[in-house]
Amino acid sequence: MSTRRAPLALRATAPGGTLVTSAGRIPRLLLVVWALLLFNVLAPSANPTLVPIPRSIAQALAQGSLVLALGLALVLNRRLLIRPNHLLVLLSVLAVMSLVASLHNEFVLGSVYRGLRLIAFVTCLWLLTPWWGRRDMVLLRAHRLCLWGALGTVVIGAALAPGKAFSFEGRLSGAVWPMPPPQVAHYAAVLFGTSVILWMCRVITGRHALLAGIVTVGVLVGTHTRTAIAGAVVGLAIASASLFLGHARVRRVSASTLLGLGAAVLLFAPQIVTWLARGQSAQDATQLTGRTKVWSEVFATPRPTLEQFFGSGLSNKSFRGLAVDSNWVATYLDQGWFGIVVEAGILVLLLLMAATHVRGPRRAVALFLVVYCTVASFTETGLSDASPYLLDLVVAASLLVRPPQRVAP
Repeated sequence: MSTRRAPLALRATAPGGTLVTSAGRIPRLLLVVWALLLFNVLAPSANPTLVPIPRSIAQALAQGSLVLALGLALVLNRRLLIRPNHLLVLLSVLAVMSLVASLHNEFVLGSVYRGLRLIAFVTCLWLLTPWWGRRDMVLLRAHRLCLWGALGTVVIGAALAPGKAFSFEGRLSGAVWPMPPPQVAHYAAVLFGTSVILWMCRVITGRHALLAGIVTVGVLVGTHTRTAIAGAVVGLAIASASLFLGHARVRRVSASTLLGLGAAVLLFAPQIVTWLARGQSAQDATQLTGRTKVWSEVFATPRPTLEQFFGSGLSNKSFRGLAVDSNWVATYLDQGWFGIVVEAGILVLLLLMAATHVRGPRRAVALFLVVYCTVASFTETGLSDASPYLLDLVVAASLLVRPPQRVAP
């Protein structure tokens, strides 16, 4: 692929900025499976919604979608073809070890259920590997389309019931489906970053990129989520650096952005600091809204040696009733140092794959996704369990592998 101009087949677009290539549109069944996987990880919160949804029903719908996704994936991949890859091997090892550790958890039923759910989730991802590496970036297209759908419900909810949409401490949340602000911000940040990269590489048009920018920036501001903004900024900076030498548009946009940010900081520094502080004191900000206290307690609590190495099984990511809000601390609790090593290995593996991949939009988007997940992992959980973060990393891996030698089933 040229470093200056993507092939014409990749530049055609559909409404919403999704890609349409010479290989045709996204297979419908594949899109349905991916949408069900994303719906499965839409963890319902206690936010009020337009139509009241009991939490038990919301959880049943979300969890039932994984069973349906697995069944449809088996229909989609009738011949059970899989592409060997290191990412899913590491995830499979982590899932099996998590299930074994869950057998010794204090809350054995809930922990074992989470372990089985992770195994089913990874199994479904294995069944989709024949679509990895395709030049039409089909999984990225499916992922972006599903993110458009999720954000669409958030925007509709904010338009119809702003009081409910902003009831979570004045931060934008889902009022159609009860999505918490950090999750909404995650989807907006990923859609924003991938749209910018694809536009800079001339894969989507400026009109679609502008629409994505307006919607996602508005959602990010509304959710008031610093982690998502930081992850998007750092991810875009590294992704742009990977394209800097080969794309004149990237150089122009980078220069313009730096000048614009510099001017904004000089003119609006007090307002920016106030907005980022979210009304918190300096002590709260340095303690990451009390997160560091919980982290310190986790590592200070004595644990048997076996639990230190392999954890106590999958949990609800809390410690003594308080949210952990850090992937690495939660992984230490659930999967021990073994889980931390595996997850760090996954991130390093993907970065090495990106470093050795040919320059272009595929590598840039993959870099953005991996870096975003790495930055967000410090104050959010997800790399050790079925989550949107695993879907992001799978999309990144699918962009970095070689094209398949046979047609997908």
